[in-house]
Amino acid sequence: MRTPNEIAPLPQVHMPTWASYLLDTVLAFVGSMLMTGIIALFHLFPRIPNISMIYLLIVLGLATWRSRYAAILTSLVAFLSFDFFVIPPLYTFVMYRTEEWISLSVLLFSGILTGHLAAALRQQAQQTTRQERETRILYDLVRLINQEGKPEQQLKVIARAIVNVFTSWGIYDCDIVQPDTRGTMRVQASACQEVDHVHLLPGENSQAAWVLKHGRPVATIIHASPLTIFPQHILQRFFPATIRGPLSQHMIYQTQHVLPLLVGANVVGVVRLHMQEDDEQFKHDDFFEKHQEKPDTRIAFFWTFLDHASILIEQTRLQHENLKIEVLQRTDALRAALLSSVSHDLRTPLTVIKASASSFLEKDIHWDEETQRSIARSIEHEADRLNRLVGNLLDMSRIEEGALKPEKEWYQMTALIQDVLSRLSSLLDGREVLLHFPGDIPPVELDYLFLDQVLTNVLENAVRYTPPFTPIEIEVYQQAQELVVSIADHGPGVSEDERELIFNKFYRVLNKKEASADEAYATGSGLGLAVCKGLIETHDGRIWIEQCSEGGAIFFLTLPLGTYGE
Repeated sequence: MRTPNEIAPLPQVHMPTWASYLLDTVLAFVGSMLMTGIIALFHLFPRIPNISMIYLLIVLGLATWRSRYAAILTSLVAFLSFDFFVIPPLYTFVMYRTEEWISLSVLLFSGILTGHLAAALRQQAQQTTRQERETRILYDLVRLINQEGKPEQQLKVIARAIVNVFTSWGIYDCDIVQPDTRGTMRVQASACQEVDHVHLLPGENSQAAWVLKHGRPVATIIHASPLTIFPQHILQRFFPATIRGPLSQHMIYQTQHVLPLLVGANVVGVVRLHMQEDDEQFKHDDFFEKHQEKPDTRIAFFWTFLDHASILIEQTRLQHENLKIEVLQRTDALRAALLSSVSHDLRTPLTVIKASASSFLEKDIHWDEETQRSIARSIEHEADRLNRLVGNLLDMSRIEEGALKPEKEWYQMTALIQDVLSRLSSLLDGREVLLHFPGDIPPVELDYLFLDQVLTNVLENAVRYTPPFTPIEIEVYQQAQELVVSIADHGPGVSEDERELIFNKFYRVLNKKEASADEAYATGSGLGLAVCKGLIETHDGRIWIEQCSEGGAIFFLTLPLGTYGE
């Protein structure tokens, strides 16, 4: 019984042979003579003038179940036997009455026409059944291909289908071969074996390469062996010596056919078929030619399978090329974005540091102690800014590579926030920071440095995109099995369309805190929030942004709560 993952084979097509012609001849003679004997024995003619039309039943039966040849031969034998054994004078082909000639002529032509039409109808019914079966096979093939995700597995489905469907042709194995990046032919899929176990010999490699280059099939005999049809003692007793040789044996060939996989005029790969053929099959050395003057419907159906493999290979190649193009385009875009966003953020602090250092080196100017401290703080601030930028770049690279692993320990989130605010006191100078910390906040397992950087980046964004002296509110609370931290500012906020985009790498929101809408400009490197998202996700947490009811933006980040001490 066939499983859902198997494709039904095509039934074997029996080509006419001398044995089938001999059987048709015997049936035609026996059927016609038997009917003639019945008519003559019971003297049905001339009591039933049109009794000759009964021969049409035999003609119709042989045309339906045997062949056109059997039906036409039956008509001829019926014509002659009816004249010889039934119409007087008996045992002669002489007829004296014109109506007898007309009756027998009608019998002959009616028999030939009936046999021809019945055979044509039978052939049409067989063709319809064959087309329905082929449609079902192709549907199953497409269904099984779509169930596989990888091109290698899809090609294996096609190779197995070729063996299953065309096993009546003698195909017992099938390999799909393609050149690798170095031009060496490699087996990409095999019907009966794993690809790792199939290797091409040097001669097979050269043969496949020739077919790939010229686009023409090649057949090779692997082994030939005789198969005896009749035992020798029967041949010597019943058959003369002149025909004893042809009947004594015929050859069975183990062959290998290498066929091109074509997409238009381009050869994208080759198929290697392992077959067992007899003499009659092997005589048709052009059987697998795709473009023939009189193409066989069977070979056209077979090439449909190869066309599926060709299209699949070409689609995979185009997908790889499109992926390469997309990667190059994204690389160019990222390079341009990196130069655009990072160059400004690098140049600005370097300019400040250089100017401050140059001022210290001025011998003609005497700086008081307060001014010196101010310049030193400026240098420290810009150095921290550079350090954060370089850290964001490195962290973003490690996040994309999946190499960033948190080293978690148990901390109080409120204490971590206090540490960050203390370190950013110079950045937050002049701003009121409102803290909402309930007393029952449980500790959470986190990487201190990662969360420190997340909070730093979010607070730095709040300062950058809000007017001076705008308050910032930080709240920590527990919600179900998560610890939630919200950081709200009272700036211009973020539009709904940009709330997802701001977490993308190098995406920057226009800064409107000190300019009109027409004069808005982008600041920052566009890395801070992308790094925040990556660092939070390493903790299995989430980060998002909403619009604050009192105006401005509010960032939410969550961390899963575990059981302290486990």
